[in-house]
Amino acid sequence: MLDPKTGLPPRFLRTPDAARFLGISIRTLEKHRTYGTGPTYRKIGGRIVYTLADLQGWTENGVRRSTTDETPCRVFPARPLTPAEKATL
Repeated sequence: MLDPKTGLPPRFLRTPDAARFLGISIRTLEKHRTYGTGPTYRKIGGRIVYTLADLQGWTENGVRRSTTDETPCRVFPARPLTPAEKATL
């Protein structure tokens, strides 16, 4: 995944590349951003960018060993959160 112009790995991913990296649709990632349930992003000028570390960190919230695991973190769906869900953040 090297940049063909510089030969360096990308420092930031735009929304389409970040969505591809996560395996979700661009629209789902945009909804996560709107509802505040997605990964941390940066706005540089008019562009939204994500770091690989932020994307990987966000996915770590969903790590489980079994369906009965109770962990303090959760990856919420791309929708407005209920007051109870907001309290768990």
